[in-house]
Amino acid sequence: MTFRDQVIYQVYPKSFYDSNGDGLGDLRGIIEKIPYIASLGVDMVWFNPFFASPQRDNGYDVSDYYAINPDLGTMEDTEELISTLKDHGIGVMFDMVFNHISTEHEWFQRALAGEEKYQDYFYIREPKPDGSFPTNWESKFGGEAWAPFGDTGKYFLCLYDKTQADLNWHNADLRQELYKVANFWLEKGVRGLRFDVLNVIGKSEFLEDAAPGMIDKLLYTDTPRVHPWIHEMNRATFGNYDGVLTVGEMSATTIENSIRYSNPESEELDMVFNFHHLKVDYQDGHKWTKAPFDFHVLKSLLNDWAVGMQAGNGWNALFWNNHDQPRAINRFADPVNFHVESATMLATVIHLLRGTPYIYQGEEIGMVDPQYIDIEEYVDVEARNAYVSLIADGKTETEAFDIVKSKARDNSRTPMQWDSSANAGFTTGEPWLRPTTFETINVEHEQKEGKILPYYKKLIQLRKENLLISEGEYEPYALEHDAVFAYTRKYQDEQLLVLNNFYGDEASIEIPNEFLNGYILIGNYPAHQLREDYTLRPYESLAIKI
Repeated sequence: MTFRDQVIYQVYPKSFYDSNGDGLGDLRGIIEKIPYIASLGVDMVWFNPFFASPQRDNGYDVSDYYAINPDLGTMEDTEELISTLKDHGIGVMFDMVFNHISTEHEWFQRALAGEEKYQDYFYIREPKPDGSFPTNWESKFGGEAWAPFGDTGKYFLCLYDKTQADLNWHNADLRQELYKVANFWLEKGVRGLRFDVLNVIGKSEFLEDAAPGMIDKLLYTDTPRVHPWIHEMNRATFGNYDGVLTVGEMSATTIENSIRYSNPESEELDMVFNFHHLKVDYQDGHKWTKAPFDFHVLKSLLNDWAVGMQAGNGWNALFWNNHDQPRAINRFADPVNFHVESATMLATVIHLLRGTPYIYQGEEIGMVDPQYIDIEEYVDVEARNAYVSLIADGKTETEAFDIVKSKARDNSRTPMQWDSSANAGFTTGEPWLRPTTFETINVEHEQKEGKILPYYKKLIQLRKENLLISEGEYEPYALEHDAVFAYTRKYQDEQLLVLNNFYGDEASIEIPNEFLNGYILIGNYPAHQLREDYTLRPYESLAIKI
């Protein structure tokens, strides 16, 4: 088995299952639900960070890489989680946040106390002669990318929250400390590493202003200096272990760079996440807008990355959903009128492509965005900042909330919906985020009579049974079609034609002659007879094998 035939399941620990009634998901809760995870047939579970953290950014502000957030569990729980999943044949992937740390971390506190060694672990700079910030960069969460460094009169770089200090990878001692962290968890039995915003580590030693009209992230994102550092980390850590799967979250990356990140000859990573396809409903490139998705751009991006990565022997991590995105079914389909068809169509697109599919918790039962009515129901700092910013830009409260509701990260962070009882069976207490829609969308229902969960299980199984899916070449088909995303997969003498209707209306498409005598490998509607001029039903997916 290689990463090519594996399927990864993502668990957001805070929202998976609460074992003690405090309203937060925890490690004991995950352990309790391992039989469910195993029933899916997945190979590995990626856990969002549950290290010690003040939780300013839901665990991505790590205060101690070697300690467990006591709200979620203990080191003993973690070791049991790893071993129990291993007993079920499932690997554990940890989320490594190596671009920044919490300002509560010992390294930053020692820097604040005046230790020069630790001050060089960060980007600490004098203000400009006029007293303004060292550069004109903007934080990813809004506002300036600098915060005062104690009472020294200097500033430290914080590209995310003000309590997340960016780490200076130019410092060799710092890099070695981070490699120790990775090796510590690999020794504990972790067999997957997902690296958070990894291509943001490549900042220059000499930070400079973005020129007028220039996007400042170009100065620090996906730069050439990222590659030698990832290669060095490979050689110092996971490259020394058998069977470790690695994936990098790559912000604003390119196909060319991602080939280099994931081509085995580079000795960097196994695969990369890119996010271009999840920005096709950004009006004029701005996240905090509300616009219908551009289907042709979406299809073009999925195709370009499939073709480009294949040509360079790179590898894509395939996904629609994660903890940072609203639910894809709300963005790209119709969960109200065609809930089952929408969920299964989107799943088909991803699982039959060339790459490694990732399933985000709840996706496999068709979970949708929460039906919140007030900004106070959102917890995430990014959403709240955006709401304030939108109002400051002239939006009414209703308009601002409508936009935030469509794009907030908390949309995917609502509790896993286990059954139709109070709080979706997630907790006996007060949940940290309020679940909605669980009366009809939940695991218990899907296990008894649902259609989405069995479909996901079948897709997972098909990847393991068919080298055509895990190893086959990708080619686009009917790329200019206005409603259908279609492609073929080829491996030796086998071929697969995959047709996906992205709309709630019927769509006709021509099926090539050679596929008319094939058989339907999987589809989300009762089978129709194959004919040259085939009419796809609303949100229909069909995969024909010859």
